[in-house]
Formats: sequence, structure tokens, C-alpha cells
Amino acid sequence: MKFVRFGPAGREQVGAIDRDGHLRDLSSAVPHLDLPTLGLAGLRRLERLAPEAFPRVRGRPRLGVPFTGISKLVAIGLNYADHAAEAGMAAPAEPIVFMKATTCIQGPDDALRLPPGSTKTDWEVELGVVIGRTARQVSSARALAHVAGYCVVNDVSEREWQLERGGTWDKGKGCDSFGPLGPWLVTAREVPDPQALALWLDVNGQPRQRGSTATMIFGVAELVSYVSRCMTLLPGDVIATGTPPGVGMGMKPPQFLRAGDVVELGIEGLGRQRQRVRG
Repeated sequence: MKFVRFGPAGREQVGAIDRDGHLRDLSSAVPHLDLPTLGLAGLRRLERLAPEAFPRVRGRPRLGVPFTGISKLVAIGLNYADHAAEAGMAAPAEPIVFMKATTCIQGPDDALRLPPGSTKTDWEVELGVVIGRTARQVSSARALAHVAGYCVVNDVSEREWQLERGGTWDKGKGCDSFGPLGPWLVTAREVPDPQALALWLDVNGQPRQRGSTATMIFGVAELVSYVSRCMTLLPGDVIATGTPPGVGMGMKPPQFLRAGDVVELGIEGLGRQRQRVRG
């Protein structure tokens, strides 16, 4: 099933996308889509609902983050060999793990706000893996049993702050609005192979990123297992699994986002995002 939350920020209601692509209001049956409360078992019970039995939502309401209860947004760097090459970096021997602040998380079409003084804000379409069951020291063979579903993530990055000011990557990754998630939480049953999904991103209608999760250096199961050995993953936590080539810093000359730009991105079967950049 494809779950959503729709409505004004802070007052979102739970919905689902039916087989014809229409938004249905599930709020009479599901008041909150809180993954720590529901857990994987609860989410699977909700999958048995028939969206067509619920009222159709008219118009085009704002979409929020499709679920609540995110305690961590963990990200993986340089997880596509061709992206590592365009960044001028060696492919890693182990996953590069960093954190994005949860305060950067926002709806898929909310405005992307440039931090004051930013000159190198960049885009990154990524597959987000949503945890549904507590994962601690899990094996790769058991890792996917801990996944609730998948979503689109734009891992927005300020490259100067990330790479040129010393210290860790985190300070260039967690600015407000730098973590659009959604539009949907697509449950794991609808994604039989997370390593066979096409990804894309355009800026102002011009193609920038085209890729496939098939070219990840470390696949989803390996990443869930690896991260669960670094920290306990809780229901609602998200792992952003890295980006394919085509980011702004890899262009010749490099190109970065400016106020007024429009970023559109998506992943096969997981929906699409659209953000207008504001100064």
C-alpha cells in the first residue's frame, strides 16, 4: 500500500493512494501513522484496508512526511561507484555513515530554503529505507524483515559546509528543509526488489541525475545490517542509501541551486517530489 499524510503542516491526516492513483482519506480508521506505535505488525494490519472504501480527497492538498516517529535520519555517502568517481573520491571499503538532523525533515513539495550565505547547495535523489521493527546487530540475511517500506529522499547538501570547513559532513547536511521525504510510504510488500529501482532528478526541467539502485556498492540489506551494528534502529527511523551520479558539484563547471530554481525528483514506484528553492 502507498500511505500518505496530507493537509496543512502540523495538522496532517492519514491517507492512501488507490489503484487508480487517487488520494483517499483514511483518517476515520487511522488517526495517526506513527510507526513506533504501530510497529511492523500494525502497519501490516493497515495494509489490509481497501482504500477504495474510503472518501476520495478532492483537489491537490499539501502532502506532509508520510509517517511520524522518526528518531533518526541516517545517511550513507558515496554508495554508487559512478558518483564516487564524479566526486573525485575512492569507492569506500565500508559504508560511510553520517547523520542528518531530524529538524531538516519536511514534506516532499515544501520549499527548499537556502541557508544564509550558502553558495554551494546541491541536490541528491536517494532511496529511503524505513525501519518497521527494532534492528540491533541483525544479519544481512534477516535485515529486510526489519523494513517497513521505502520512500523518496532528497539529501540536500551544502557542499562548502560539508567539505571545506573541516570536521564531519553533518553540518552541511542537516540545515532546515534539507530532508524532503515522501510523497508516499510504500510498504515493503510492494517493493519485492529494492535493488531494481530507477531514480531521476531534474533541475528547472533539465535532466541531472539518472540511475538505478542496482548500481549501489552496498545494497539495502547490507546497509540495514551494517548500520544496526553501529546503532539501534527503531521503528520509524530512515536510512538514506546514497545517490547516483549527476549532482551539481560533479558538473563541469559545478552548478548549485539558486533562489527560484525548481527541483523535481522521483523513484520508480515510490512517487515524485517537487521543491522550489527560496533564498
